[in-house]
Amino acid sequence: MGATVGLLVTAAPMALLALLVRRSVGSPVLFRQERAGRDGQPFTMLKFRTMRSGTAADGRVDLAGRGDGTDDGARLTPLGRWLRATSLDEVPQLWNVLLGHMSLVGPRPLLVDYLGRYTPEHGRRHEVRPGITGLAQVTGRNQLAWAERLDLDVRYVDSWTVAGDLAILARTVGAVARRRGVAGPEGPTMPWFAGLDP
Repeated sequence: MGATVGLLVTAAPMALLALLVRRSVGSPVLFRQERAGRDGQPFTMLKFRTMRSGTAADGRVDLAGRGDGTDDGARLTPLGRWLRATSLDEVPQLWNVLLGHMSLVGPRPLLVDYLGRYTPEHGRRHEVRPGITGLAQVTGRNQLAWAERLDLDVRYVDSWTVAGDLAILARTVGAVARRRGVAGPEGPTMPWFAGLDP
């Protein structure tokens, strides 16, 4: 229901954003990437493109964990920076929620490549559907180290309630309005997740 209402409310703004993205970076307007969902099952996540094409795969990994980031900052367009700062690049994921791949709230979906790199405890983040926003996103977002992010994901799984989800949604509005945590200490993208020492 939340995704349906969200799509109805954002239909006109998304159409305008699609035109702006088309003018800024060309086609395709949407970036599609395989991510790990509930129980580690892969699905195709959607978002607006924010980067020009380059030597690396465009938008190889998003705010939930991009690639090595060596040229990501240079390939970000001014529109792309604004979309990320306002989190509007994530709005197409309402379709993923409608299709049952994601929830409004949950651990952010990460690359399928990461599945074998989690500790058994951190792997429990896949016991629930991934979300457009989550506990880690309202706690520090990209300013958190990987261990902190994953710890918060598991904490969310262990403490899930409807009231908790509503509180995270409310906190998300404030975090987006303040544009808090958009850029991490290493730049506009998260470093590649190579696993954590036991």
